[in-house]
Amino acid sequence: MKKLLILLFTCHLVFSQQNSQIKVGSEKMNEYIDKISNKSVGLLVNHSSTVRSTHLIDTLISKNINIKKIFSPEHGFTGKIERGKTVNEDTLIIDEKIIPIVSMYGKTRIPSKESIKGLDIIIFDIQDVGARFYTYISAMHNMMNVCAELGISFLVLDRPNPNSGYIDGPVLEMEYQSYIGMHEIPIVHALTVGELAKMIKGEKWIENSEKLKLEVIKIDNWDHSKEYKLPIRPSPNLPNQQSILLYPSLCLFEQTTVSIGRGTTFPFQVIGHPNYDNKSFSFTPFSVVEERKPKHEGSESFGIDLRKIKVKKELNIKFLIDFYNKLKNTDSDFFGKYFYRIAGNKKLENQIKDGISEKEIRSSWEIKLSQYKAKRKKYLLYKDFE
Repeated sequence: MKKLLILLFTCHLVFSQQNSQIKVGSEKMNEYIDKISNKSVGLLVNHSSTVRSTHLIDTLISKNINIKKIFSPEHGFTGKIERGKTVNEDTLIIDEKIIPIVSMYGKTRIPSKESIKGLDIIIFDIQDVGARFYTYISAMHNMMNVCAELGISFLVLDRPNPNSGYIDGPVLEMEYQSYIGMHEIPIVHALTVGELAKMIKGEKWIENSEKLKLEVIKIDNWDHSKEYKLPIRPSPNLPNQQSILLYPSLCLFEQTTVSIGRGTTFPFQVIGHPNYDNKSFSFTPFSVVEERKPKHEGSESFGIDLRKIKVKKELNIKFLIDFYNKLKNTDSDFFGKYFYRIAGNKKLENQIKDGISEKEIRSSWEIKLSQYKAKRKKYLLYKDFE
């Protein structure tokens, strides 16, 4: 058998000593192999779906599991497709076995009933990063919805959340729901995908939620207070742990005129703009495979280098406020028209424009954050960080 690892993984594997003690859901095969034996199985997976150093598909095929369909999220099955780009249908051939790959980020982001017809169970095994706008959890939501309607079991092989340990940011106001914000949760939600799946079902965020046969294979030797360094780059522009930890905060700049390093070798680790006043640090974005038309392509941007800072456990809005205040007189279109989709409300943009202090902005989140924290406790599978 040709190992998928050879075909898929060009990223660096970085395991900490602490990670070596953690056993993710996919590794606990004795807890789920009987549930999928002699079943027609579908997988919602990508390049991060591994059992230690072997891809989950290779592992299941070696156990004679009947994999009928593979479903892929944003960035595709290999995790290499540029953000926002259409993921086409494909096939995977292993030992002369042809497995269709059905895109959940193509013409539609909801799998058709025809594509799931005949399946007994769907397995979800994708590494998330713990931010509301990371679309792998949106793909999970859509698949759960179809499984609930068709009576197909849904099995989550759980993985740690690298941005657990704190909860922060505005809770999504549902009138602004989109594919980059589907749930009434804060930007940093401190849930694993397994816990979030339980919340989606328990809070009836999908139709026919009571009919969904949901099961989660838990992680061993991990809880919400523990650091987890991702062994595999989860998407093209999150190349290392620093970028993953900064992602929830820096993603707020995506719907502004400010660059966060797309088109460089250090995306989500710098902040910059050609008109920023501090000229002590600069970078110049160029078109690369991961980002073909980055902001300010070919122009020197000045700003802040975050590659070596210790990232605090908070959603940082200081940078956003600072850049707005320094650029508002030269950049009247600082905020993009869809900034509210990332923020989860229309208040944050207006608060910053009105000169509301960081402390007051954070205070405006408190009631809904308290409500969310109480709700979250009902679905926890692991010891909390508090």
